[in-house]
Amino acid sequence: MSRNALSSLRTMTAALALAGLAHHAAAQGISDGEVRIGVLTDLSGVYSDASGRGSVLAAQMAIDDFVAQHKPAFKVKLLSADMQLKPDIGASIARTWFDREGVDMVTDIPSSAVTLAVMNLAVEKNKVVIPVGPASLRITNDDCNATTMHWAYDEYSQGQGTARAITESGKKSWFFIEADYAGGKALRAGFEEAIKAAGGTVVGSARHALGAGDFSSQIVQAQASKADVIGMANAAGDSANLLKQSAEFGVTPRQVIAASLTHITDVHALGLKAAKGLFLTDGFYWDRNDASRAWSQRFFEQRKKMPTMVQAGTYSAVLHYLKGVQAAGTDEAKATVAAMKKLPVNDVFAENGRVREDGRMVHDMYLFEVKAPEESKKPWDYYKLKAVIPAEKAFRPIEQSTCKLVKKQG
Repeated sequence: MSRNALSSLRTMTAALALAGLAHHAAAQGISDGEVRIGVLTDLSGVYSDASGRGSVLAAQMAIDDFVAQHKPAFKVKLLSADMQLKPDIGASIARTWFDREGVDMVTDIPSSAVTLAVMNLAVEKNKVVIPVGPASLRITNDDCNATTMHWAYDEYSQGQGTARAITESGKKSWFFIEADYAGGKALRAGFEEAIKAAGGTVVGSARHALGAGDFSSQIVQAQASKADVIGMANAAGDSANLLKQSAEFGVTPRQVIAASLTHITDVHALGLKAAKGLFLTDGFYWDRNDASRAWSQRFFEQRKKMPTMVQAGTYSAVLHYLKGVQAAGTDEAKATVAAMKKLPVNDVFAENGRVREDGRMVHDMYLFEVKAPEESKKPWDYYKLKAVIPAEKAFRPIEQSTCKLVKKQG
């Protein structure tokens, strides 16, 4: 069966299933007559450029588009707050939102540690959480729950693109410079799994604190290792600063630098002269097709920057959540999640994506190489597409899941 035919069959099956679901849930209705969405983000730290106010804008764009296209019978309200990358602060904000503000769904959360704290609280309160910014596989494995879904990417998807491609090209030995917190460890774990599967080895590592300004010690250790590849297991501002300082130390071209998570805003801040030749895996690129260009231009008009994977993913998560609420006829968490898992994810971020039973939203990912300055033909023209990684290969197979929601075959 062709991919288009399979997609059509899934859509028809979902429609039939949702008809019954909506009938069952309609009596519950919309609490307070209004669906409330909270964007819990980083407004002031190292992830503020890749997430932050851009994620808030993307969420509002999703609400506006949903209301314009689907004419819901309910109102939608958006809230946002700065979690300051601290689990206690993030959990406290979420608790206040759930208990006092009537928030039904929380999204973005660009920190694995904060996400794990919030999702545990949300399942207790019967609320939906859709993290977009964190990397940890724990979200849809050991710590999975019935009201959490993971959007955009994770540690496995990043490794399957960049790490596997570079290792299979013949560069077998790796040294990691990694952020010393849950997200950094998760990204390194995903890379290391892919490296070993492709016949490579990890010869050493050096850690740094979140938001570190000076990477000279770690870079010297990486150079001394004589590894073929220096892997960066960090993100956002840390990645940008590390790349800049690596260029100053003359790391390339003798050693290849591979990013576990670098956003287009990081490349923009660095400039193509410093970032050229960098390999990275991403779930979204503004210039990929007509739809992504049109949506990204709308985003750019307000933000004056092109959207990152996390920001476009937040748009997708909010839009699909609202479709789930409308299909279920209620904002009750479990009914909404059930509806979301039956509906295909088709929007500017993902084509024929789907939410698996473990809560992982699977979709195609893309391996890019950063262009040299002379290759760029227009503003923000930064990436060359090297490979499309199909959804079934981009994310860890469901058969390997440790999520208690997954029905084991036996």
